Amino acid sequence: MKNLFALCALAIVLVGCSGGDAAKSESPTDKPGGSAASESKQITVAMLPKKKGVPYFTSCSEGAMEAAKELGNVELIYDGPTSGDAADAVKLIDQWTAQGVDVIAVSPNDPAVLGPAMKRACDAGIKVLTWDADADAANREFLVNQATPEEIGNSLVDAMAKDLGGDSATGEVAIVTASLTAANQNEWIKFMKVRLEKYPGLKLIATKPSNEDQKLAFSVTQDLMKVYPNLKGVFAISSVAFPGAAEAVKQAGKAGKVLVTGLSTPNDMKTYVKEDVVKSVILWNTKDLGYLTVFAARELVDGKLKAGSTTVAAGRLGEKKVVGDNVMLGGTITFNKENIDQFDF
Repeated sequence: MKNLFALCALAIVLVGCSGGDAAKSESPTDKPGGSAASESKQITVAMLPKKKGVPYFTSCSEGAMEAAKELGNVELIYDGPTSGDAADAVKLIDQWTAQGVDVIAVSPNDPAVLGPAMKRACDAGIKVLTWDADADAANREFLVNQATPEEIGNSLVDAMAKDLGGDSATGEVAIVTASLTAANQNEWIKFMKVRLEKYPGLKLIATKPSNEDQKLAFSVTQDLMKVYPNLKGVFAISSVAFPGAAEAVKQAGKAGKVLVTGLSTPNDMKTYVKEDVVKSVILWNTKDLGYLTVFAARELVDGKLKAGSTTVAAGRLGEKKVVGDNVMLGGTITFNKENIDQFDF
Protein backbone atom coordinates (compact mmCIF):
# COMPACT_ATOMS: atom_id res chain seq x y z
CA MET A 1 0.00 0.00 0.00
CA LYS A 2 2.85 2.41 0.80
CA ASN A 3 4.33 1.73 -2.59
CA LEU A 4 0.99 2.52 -4.20
CA PHE A 5 0.82 5.89 -2.40
CA ALA A 6 4.37 6.68 -3.46
CA LEU A 7 3.56 5.96 -7.10
CA CYS A 8 0.47 8.16 -6.94
CA ALA A 9 2.47 11.03 -5.46
CA LEU A 10 5.06 10.71 -8.19
CA ALA A 11 2.35 10.81 -10.86
CA ILE A 12 0.93 14.04 -9.40
CA VAL A 13 4.34 15.71 -9.55
CA LEU A 14 4.83 14.69 -13.17
CA VAL A 15 1.55 16.27 -14.22
CA GLY A 16 2.77 19.76 -13.18
CA CYS A 17 3.90 22.43 -15.68
CA SER A 18 7.54 21.40 -15.63
CA GLY A 19 6.53 17.79 -16.20
CA GLY A 20 4.09 18.42 -19.02
CA ASP A 21 5.91 16.24 -21.55
CA ALA A 22 5.65 13.19 -19.33
CA ALA A 23 1.90 13.64 -19.08
CA LYS A 24 1.59 14.13 -22.84
CA SER A 25 3.35 10.87 -23.61
CA GLU A 26 0.17 8.99 -22.72
CA SER A 27 -2.06 11.13 -24.92
CA PRO A 28 -3.78 9.24 -27.78
CA THR A 29 -2.74 12.06 -30.14
CA ASP A 30 0.92 11.21 -29.52
CA LYS A 31 0.55 7.52 -30.27
CA PRO A 32 0.80 6.07 -33.78
CA GLY A 33 -2.68 6.01 -35.21
CA GLY A 34 -4.08 8.34 -32.52
CA SER A 35 -7.64 9.28 -33.43
CA ALA A 36 -8.65 12.74 -34.62
CA ALA A 37 -11.63 12.48 -32.30
CA SER A 38 -9.39 13.00 -29.26
CA GLU A 39 -8.20 16.28 -30.77
CA SER A 40 -11.73 17.54 -31.28
CA LYS A 41 -12.94 16.99 -27.73
CA GLN A 42 -14.44 20.05 -26.11
CA ILE A 43 -12.06 21.93 -23.84
CA THR A 44 -12.48 24.95 -21.57
CA VAL A 45 -9.94 27.77 -21.73
CA ALA A 46 -10.00 30.44 -19.02
CA MET A 47 -8.34 33.67 -20.08
CA LEU A 48 -7.22 36.23 -17.49
CA PRO A 49 -6.28 39.82 -18.49
CA LYS A 50 -4.39 42.14 -16.18
CA LYS A 51 -7.43 44.39 -15.96
CA LYS A 52 -10.86 43.71 -17.41
CA GLY A 53 -12.58 46.56 -19.25
CA VAL A 54 -9.42 48.17 -20.63
CA PRO A 55 -9.75 48.60 -24.43
CA TYR A 56 -6.43 46.84 -25.04
CA PHE A 57 -7.60 43.68 -23.28
CA THR A 58 -11.13 43.94 -24.65
CA SER A 59 -9.59 43.84 -28.12
CA CYS A 60 -7.53 40.78 -27.14
CA SER A 61 -10.72 39.09 -25.92
CA GLU A 62 -12.42 39.73 -29.27
CA GLY A 63 -9.63 37.86 -31.03
CA ALA A 64 -9.85 35.06 -28.48
CA MET A 65 -13.60 34.72 -29.02
CA GLU A 66 -13.05 34.65 -32.77
CA ALA A 67 -10.60 31.76 -32.38
CA ALA A 68 -12.89 29.82 -30.04
CA LYS A 69 -15.79 30.17 -32.48
CA GLU A 70 -13.60 29.16 -35.42
CA LEU A 71 -12.30 26.07 -33.65
CA GLY A 72 -15.76 25.10 -32.48
CA ASN A 73 -14.47 22.87 -29.71
CA VAL A 74 -13.29 25.50 -27.23
CA GLU A 75 -15.41 27.04 -24.51
CA LEU A 76 -13.81 30.38 -23.63
CA ILE A 77 -14.10 31.98 -20.22
CA TYR A 78 -12.80 35.56 -20.26
CA ASP A 79 -12.70 37.30 -16.90
CA GLY A 80 -10.43 39.43 -14.78
CA PRO A 81 -10.39 42.02 -12.01
CA THR A 82 -11.78 45.40 -13.05
CA SER A 83 -9.48 46.93 -10.44
CA GLY A 84 -6.34 45.26 -11.74
CA ASP A 85 -5.78 43.93 -8.22
CA ALA A 86 -3.44 40.92 -8.26
CA ALA A 87 -5.16 39.39 -5.21
CA ASP A 88 -8.46 39.31 -7.14
CA ALA A 89 -6.67 37.66 -10.07
CA VAL A 90 -5.38 34.96 -7.71
CA LYS A 91 -8.96 34.22 -6.62
CA LEU A 92 -10.00 33.69 -10.23
CA ILE A 93 -7.09 31.33 -10.93
CA ASP A 94 -7.93 29.29 -7.83
CA GLN A 95 -11.63 29.26 -8.82
CA TRP A 96 -10.81 27.94 -12.31
CA THR A 97 -8.44 25.39 -10.82
CA ALA A 98 -11.23 24.11 -8.56
CA GLN A 99 -13.57 23.94 -11.56
CA GLY A 100 -11.03 21.83 -13.44
CA VAL A 101 -10.77 23.86 -16.64
CA ASP A 102 -8.35 22.53 -19.25
CA VAL A 103 -6.20 25.63 -19.76
CA ILE A 104 -5.65 28.85 -17.83
CA ALA A 105 -4.05 31.65 -19.88
CA VAL A 106 -2.74 34.45 -17.65
CA SER A 107 -1.53 37.98 -18.32
CA PRO A 108 0.14 38.50 -14.92
CA ASN A 109 0.31 42.04 -13.59
CA ASP A 110 2.36 40.87 -10.60
CA PRO A 111 4.08 37.52 -11.28
CA ALA A 112 5.30 37.17 -7.69
CA VAL A 113 1.71 37.34 -6.37
CA LEU A 114 0.10 35.24 -9.12
CA GLY A 115 2.91 32.67 -9.33
CA PRO A 116 1.81 30.42 -6.45
CA ALA A 117 -1.77 30.22 -7.79
CA MET A 118 -0.45 29.39 -11.26
CA LYS A 119 1.71 26.66 -9.73
CA ARG A 120 -1.32 25.23 -7.90
CA ALA A 121 -3.10 25.03 -11.26
CA CYS A 122 -0.10 23.26 -12.79
CA ASP A 123 0.03 20.80 -9.92
CA ALA A 124 -3.65 20.04 -10.47
CA GLY A 125 -2.88 18.97 -14.04
CA ILE A 126 -4.19 22.12 -15.72
CA LYS A 127 -2.25 23.54 -18.65
CA VAL A 128 -1.04 27.06 -17.87
CA LEU A 129 0.00 29.65 -20.45
CA THR A 130 1.03 33.25 -20.11
CA TRP A 131 0.21 35.86 -22.74
CA ASP A 132 0.96 39.59 -23.08
CA ALA A 133 3.21 39.39 -19.99
CA ASP A 134 5.25 36.58 -18.52
CA ALA A 135 5.81 34.89 -15.19
CA ASP A 136 8.35 32.43 -13.81
CA ALA A 137 8.73 29.65 -16.37
CA ALA A 138 8.28 27.10 -13.58
CA ASN A 139 4.67 28.28 -13.25
CA ARG A 140 3.60 27.96 -16.90
CA GLU A 141 4.40 25.91 -20.00
CA PHE A 142 4.54 28.54 -22.76
CA LEU A 143 4.38 32.30 -23.19
CA VAL A 144 2.35 33.64 -26.12
CA ASN A 145 4.65 36.53 -26.89
CA GLN A 146 3.53 39.56 -28.91
CA ALA A 147 7.15 40.66 -29.47
CA THR A 148 10.45 40.32 -27.67
CA PRO A 149 11.22 42.86 -24.94
CA GLU A 150 14.16 44.05 -27.01
CA GLU A 151 11.93 44.69 -30.05
CA ILE A 152 9.47 46.65 -27.93
CA GLY A 153 12.14 48.67 -26.14
CA ASN A 154 13.94 49.49 -29.37
CA SER A 155 10.71 50.47 -31.16
CA LEU A 156 9.72 52.87 -28.39
CA VAL A 157 13.09 54.63 -28.24
CA ASP A 158 13.56 54.76 -32.00
CA ALA A 159 10.10 56.30 -32.43
CA MET A 160 10.79 58.96 -29.80
CA ALA A 161 14.18 59.77 -31.31
CA LYS A 162 12.69 60.01 -34.81
CA ASP A 163 9.90 62.28 -33.59
CA LEU A 164 12.42 64.53 -31.80
CA GLY A 165 14.75 64.90 -34.77
CA GLY A 166 16.47 61.59 -35.46
CA ASP A 167 20.01 60.62 -34.46
CA SER A 168 20.72 64.15 -33.27
CA ALA A 169 17.62 64.29 -31.01
CA THR A 170 18.22 66.03 -27.69
CA GLY A 171 16.25 66.61 -24.52
CA GLU A 172 15.05 65.17 -21.24
CA VAL A 173 12.65 62.25 -21.41
CA ALA A 174 10.66 60.33 -18.79
CA ILE A 175 8.84 57.02 -18.55
CA VAL A 176 5.32 56.51 -17.21
CA THR A 177 4.89 52.80 -16.61
CA ALA A 178 1.97 50.75 -15.32
CA SER A 179 3.48 49.59 -12.03
CA LEU A 180 6.95 49.06 -10.64
CA THR A 181 6.20 45.33 -10.28
CA ALA A 182 5.07 44.79 -13.91
CA ALA A 183 7.68 42.27 -15.05
CA ASN A 184 7.12 42.74 -18.77
CA GLN A 185 7.36 46.52 -18.57
CA ASN A 186 10.48 46.31 -16.44
CA GLU A 187 12.01 44.17 -19.20
CA TRP A 188 11.02 46.76 -21.81
CA ILE A 189 12.55 49.52 -19.69
CA LYS A 190 15.79 47.56 -19.41
CA PHE A 191 16.09 47.43 -23.19
CA MET A 192 14.91 51.03 -23.56
CA LYS A 193 17.83 52.16 -21.42
CA VAL A 194 20.24 50.19 -23.58
CA ARG A 195 18.73 51.62 -26.76
CA LEU A 196 18.94 55.16 -25.40
CA GLU A 197 22.72 54.82 -25.50
CA LYS A 198 22.38 55.07 -29.28
CA TYR A 199 20.99 58.61 -28.79
CA PRO A 200 23.35 60.37 -26.36
CA GLY A 201 21.37 63.60 -26.65
CA LEU A 202 18.35 62.02 -24.92
CA LYS A 203 18.53 61.90 -21.14
CA LEU A 204 16.18 59.71 -19.09
CA ILE A 205 15.39 61.70 -15.95
CA ALA A 206 12.51 59.78 -14.28
CA THR A 207 10.44 56.59 -14.28
CA LYS A 208 7.04 56.86 -12.61
CA PRO A 209 4.24 54.30 -12.04
CA SER A 210 0.59 54.95 -12.90
CA ASN A 211 -0.90 51.74 -11.43
CA GLU A 212 -3.01 50.97 -14.54
CA ASP A 213 -5.01 54.12 -13.80
CA GLN A 214 -5.53 56.63 -16.61
CA LYS A 215 -6.31 59.49 -14.23
CA LEU A 216 -3.13 58.80 -12.28
CA ALA A 217 -1.13 58.72 -15.53
CA PHE A 218 -2.61 62.14 -16.34
CA SER A 219 -1.60 63.48 -12.92
CA VAL A 220 1.88 61.93 -13.02
CA THR A 221 2.54 63.48 -16.44
CA GLN A 222 1.35 66.87 -15.20
CA ASP A 223 3.78 66.61 -12.30
CA LEU A 224 6.64 65.60 -14.58
CA MET A 225 6.11 68.68 -16.75
CA LYS A 226 6.11 70.91 -13.65
CA VAL A 227 9.18 69.35 -12.01
CA TYR A 228 11.14 69.13 -15.26
CA PRO A 229 10.42 72.29 -17.29
CA ASN A 230 12.85 71.15 -20.00
CA LEU A 231 11.04 67.86 -20.52
CA LYS A 232 10.83 67.02 -24.22
CA GLY A 233 9.31 63.55 -24.29
CA VAL A 234 7.25 61.06 -22.29
CA PHE A 235 7.24 57.31 -22.89
CA ALA A 236 3.84 56.05 -21.68
CA ILE A 237 4.29 52.30 -21.85
CA SER A 238 0.90 50.91 -20.96
CA SER A 239 -2.35 51.14 -22.90
CA VAL A 240 -3.90 53.00 -19.95
CA ALA A 241 -0.97 55.33 -19.27
CA PHE A 242 -0.61 56.50 -22.88
CA PRO A 243 -3.98 58.27 -23.34
CA GLY A 244 -3.66 59.69 -19.81
CA ALA A 245 -0.22 61.15 -20.55
CA ALA A 246 -1.35 62.48 -23.94
CA GLU A 247 -4.35 64.20 -22.39
CA ALA A 248 -2.08 65.88 -19.80
CA VAL A 249 0.15 67.29 -22.55
CA LYS A 250 -2.86 68.41 -24.56
CA GLN A 251 -4.49 70.20 -21.61
CA ALA A 252 -1.18 71.86 -20.71
CA GLY A 253 -1.07 73.35 -24.20
CA LYS A 254 2.27 71.66 -24.88
CA ALA A 255 1.39 69.67 -28.00
CA GLY A 256 4.48 69.68 -30.18
CA LYS A 257 6.64 70.87 -27.28
CA VAL A 258 6.41 67.69 -25.19
CA LEU A 259 6.00 64.58 -27.33
CA VAL A 260 4.31 61.46 -26.02
CA THR A 261 5.14 58.05 -27.44
CA GLY A 262 3.97 54.74 -26.07
CA LEU A 263 1.92 51.59 -26.28
CA SER A 264 -1.83 51.62 -26.79
CA THR A 265 -4.49 50.64 -29.29
CA PRO A 266 -4.81 52.83 -32.40
CA ASN A 267 -8.48 53.50 -31.62
CA ASP A 268 -7.54 54.98 -28.24
CA MET A 269 -4.90 57.25 -29.74
CA LYS A 270 -6.37 58.38 -33.09
CA THR A 271 -7.61 61.72 -31.77
CA TYR A 272 -4.24 62.55 -30.20
CA VAL A 273 -2.39 61.60 -33.39
CA LYS A 274 -4.65 63.77 -35.53
CA GLU A 275 -4.22 66.67 -33.10
CA ASP A 276 -0.40 66.31 -33.26
CA VAL A 277 -0.12 65.57 -29.54
CA VAL A 278 1.26 62.16 -30.52
CA LYS A 279 3.24 61.33 -33.65
CA SER A 280 3.86 57.60 -33.15
CA VAL A 281 1.91 54.82 -31.45
CA ILE A 282 3.65 51.50 -30.92
CA LEU A 283 1.77 48.23 -30.49
CA TRP A 284 1.00 44.89 -32.09
CA ASN A 285 -2.25 43.47 -33.37
CA THR A 286 -4.08 42.85 -30.10
CA LYS A 287 -6.89 40.84 -31.70
CA ASP A 288 -4.28 38.54 -33.19
CA LEU A 289 -2.64 38.14 -29.77
CA GLY A 290 -5.89 36.91 -28.22
CA TYR A 291 -6.58 34.73 -31.28
CA LEU A 292 -3.13 33.11 -31.12
CA THR A 293 -3.46 32.48 -27.38
CA VAL A 294 -6.59 30.34 -27.87
CA PHE A 295 -5.02 28.39 -30.73
CA ALA A 296 -1.91 27.79 -28.61
CA ALA A 297 -4.12 26.51 -25.79
CA ARG A 298 -5.88 24.09 -28.16
CA GLU A 299 -2.56 22.83 -29.56
CA LEU A 300 -1.14 22.45 -26.05
CA VAL A 301 -4.01 20.23 -24.93
CA ASP A 302 -3.75 18.17 -28.13
CA GLY A 303 -0.04 17.58 -27.53
CA LYS A 304 0.98 19.39 -30.72
CA LEU A 305 2.58 22.29 -28.84
CA LYS A 306 5.28 20.79 -26.64
CA ALA A 307 8.93 21.02 -25.74
CA GLY A 308 10.95 21.09 -28.95
CA SER A 309 8.16 22.50 -31.13
CA THR A 310 9.37 25.02 -33.71
CA THR A 311 6.00 26.09 -35.12
CA VAL A 312 2.38 26.03 -34.10
CA ALA A 313 -0.75 26.07 -36.30
CA ALA A 314 -2.76 29.24 -35.73
CA GLY A 315 -5.76 29.34 -38.05
CA ARG A 316 -5.89 32.45 -40.22
CA LEU A 317 -2.45 33.48 -38.92
CA GLY A 318 -0.88 30.39 -40.49
CA GLU A 319 2.14 28.79 -38.86
CA LYS A 320 3.68 30.80 -36.05
CA LYS A 321 7.23 30.34 -34.80
CA VAL A 322 7.96 28.76 -31.45
CA VAL A 323 11.28 29.87 -29.96
CA GLY A 324 12.11 27.84 -26.89
CA ASP A 325 9.01 28.19 -24.71
CA ASN A 326 7.75 31.31 -26.51
CA VAL A 327 5.02 31.24 -29.16
CA MET A 328 5.80 34.33 -31.25
CA LEU A 329 3.09 36.57 -32.66
CA GLY A 330 5.59 38.54 -34.72
CA GLY A 331 6.75 42.02 -33.78
CA THR A 332 5.54 45.58 -33.30
CA ILE A 333 3.58 47.96 -35.53
CA THR A 334 4.10 51.74 -35.62
CA PHE A 335 0.88 53.72 -36.13
CA ASN A 336 1.04 57.33 -37.29
CA LYS A 337 -1.11 59.92 -39.05
CA GLU A 338 -0.55 58.24 -42.41
CA ASN A 339 -1.75 54.75 -41.47
CA ILE A 340 -3.70 54.83 -38.20
CA ASP A 341 -7.14 55.02 -39.89
CA GLN A 342 -6.42 51.68 -41.56
CA PHE A 343 -6.71 49.91 -38.20
CA ASP A 344 -9.79 49.33 -36.07
CA PHE A 345 -8.94 47.88 -32.64
